[in-house]
Amino acid sequence: MPSSASTPPRIALLDVARGFALCGIIFVNAPTVLARFHDQDLYWRLADIPAEAVLQVFVQQRFFPIFSLLFGIGFGMIWGSARRRTDRPRLALLRRIGMLAALGALHQIIQPGEALLPYAIAALFFLLPATFLPARLRWVPIVAGAALTVAGALSGGMALIPGLFLLGFGLAGYRVPERLTGARAGVVAAALALIIAGISAPAVIMLISDPTQIALWPFASVLGLVMATGYLAALVALLATPLSGALRAIFAPLGRMALTNYIGASLVLMLVALTLTEPLGIDDSQAGRVRLIIVCAGILLAQLIISTLWLRAFGQGPLERAWRRFTWWEARPRTAGRQPSSS
Repeated sequence: MPSSASTPPRIALLDVARGFALCGIIFVNAPTVLARFHDQDLYWRLADIPAEAVLQVFVQQRFFPIFSLLFGIGFGMIWGSARRRTDRPRLALLRRIGMLAALGALHQIIQPGEALLPYAIAALFFLLPATFLPARLRWVPIVAGAALTVAGALSGGMALIPGLFLLGFGLAGYRVPERLTGARAGVVAAALALIIAGISAPAVIMLISDPTQIALWPFASVLGLVMATGYLAALVALLATPLSGALRAIFAPLGRMALTNYIGASLVLMLVALTLTEPLGIDDSQAGRVRLIIVCAGILLAQLIISTLWLRAFGQGPLERAWRRFTWWEARPRTAGRQPSSS
């Protein structure tokens, strides 16, 4: 396996954004896992459960787009690394996609509608073909990704994956994540976040006053995508301030172990559904929904502590390490003196 010395340095923004997205996703996924393993469907009525309405306005469809964009960026970075490290870079990508698909198929048993299996399928049919584009056409994934994202926003959910994947892949090709640092990037991102907040405010106020409007399509998915962009811009801006250290301490450990924490949260929620739903008083009432929110917050706090300690001892999460090893398993080092091709 290639030496770890060729591994590029981590980008704090990506780790922080990934951890931030993970924090939102658990609150969306928790009811699905509980419904899968609990003998009574838990249904929260937006009009009657303020806690559910708040999650729908500020969380639902706001974090999944961030996670999807980051996956596309990560895939683009892995592609760049694979071209430098091995003569068969696409074989490494296929192994990476294959392991993700296997994990996703198993994860579907716990959480129907989870994202890993759709991610693997979209990576195979959209991201892998994008690696055949020559360097002079590296703008194509950005244009195609933007167009597909706009089209996907009309449906929302999984329909956003192809566009955001390609958009992220294209941004990685132009090394945009590495450039989103410093005071100048922070000022631009802050301005963008404020603009998006101003645009979103009337819709958010309307939804808070009448949560039943959340069900309107494509309004809900478009608003979710807009707010997700605002959240990401706000993160970029805050990372250019003295708050950067706190953000890294809180979100980066979760982000560096995102795969482990994503599946681990589902396993914990499964145990809660099987053994603790009734003792904890998790039901379809306002108080029951608040208790589930508290449980999710507790899981995140535990994952933050465990992730921080684990990374200090091992440097990489268990599933992340296994994924990395499988990706580069028997990867043949690039022949000395040979330059990467443009394809």
